Amino acid sequence: MDLKLLEDLAALAQARSFVRAAEARHVTHPAFGRRIRALEAWVGVPLVDRKRSPVQLTTAGQALLQQGRSLIDGLQQTRDALRQHHGAEGGEVLRIATGRTLGHTLLADWLARLSRPRQPLHGQRIEIRTGTMTEVAQALERGEAELLCCYEHPAMSVRLSGQRFRHLTLAHDKLVPVSRANAQGQPLHALADGPLIAYAASLSLGALLLDHLSRAMPEATGRTRCVCDSPDAIHEFVRRGLGLAWLPWSMVAGDCKQGTLAVLGSRSDEVHFQVRLYRPRARQGALLEAAWAATDQ
Repeated sequence: MDLKLLEDLAALAQARSFVRAAEARHVTHPAFGRRIRALEAWVGVPLVDRKRSPVQLTTAGQALLQQGRSLIDGLQQTRDALRQHHGAEGGEVLRIATGRTLGHTLLADWLARLSRPRQPLHGQRIEIRTGTMTEVAQALERGEAELLCCYEHPAMSVRLSGQRFRHLTLAHDKLVPVSRANAQGQPLHALADGPLIAYAASLSLGALLLDHLSRAMPEATGRTRCVCDSPDAIHEFVRRGLGLAWLPWSMVAGDCKQGTLAVLGSRSDEVHFQVRLYRPRARQGALLEAAWAATDQ
């Protein structure tokens, strides 16, 4: 049996709603329902009383959840002990999950700062895992990473249990509309009628931009020339003059200062958001604790 099914059952017991539990587990409502049914098929008895509102576990479900929590807690303790043993023998490894864009912008800045001499990450081994926000949030929940670096904005908030995880704000960033600049430093495309290069809906930045455009410039989506699932590629398309795009300031600040790109519009056209670091509330290895303390100063 997949242990994530027990974690699904725990989420359902806490949320008492299939919809809210699915959101907490970063899966669709139908997919979450199939996972609960798969667990019931494995056990052979109903675990959820679906006729009641809010949803409640059956007696069998409560019994399985109690045993499941003991199993999960025991495995986590064993995992932590093995990591400490590995750290004593071969050195600790700090594992970080993050989005692809953050991996080479603000997270890279943070790693560089904490890797200087006399800083906690100097000479230490670090493993970076990138993916969509859903994928990397799940990596933190499953214990496959000790830290999660992600965006935070009401339009793309990561849902993590406040009982299991805590966070701090690593940085503030913003999406700014930019266009390639001509030799005189003027933008090739105007914000009002230029072709738009947009993010794919699967990207967190895509949800953030769509939220902004739906409220501030609903007509802009009708000018979409290209949709792409790579912010790096969108950056290059803008640099080559193919259209305008809202890109993170951490990505384009250098281009704008050099005059390669020009910022369009005013401050009201910018979309501000946070970059957060999440970690488990329980005490972790010495390397993570030192890095967290240095960041939280």
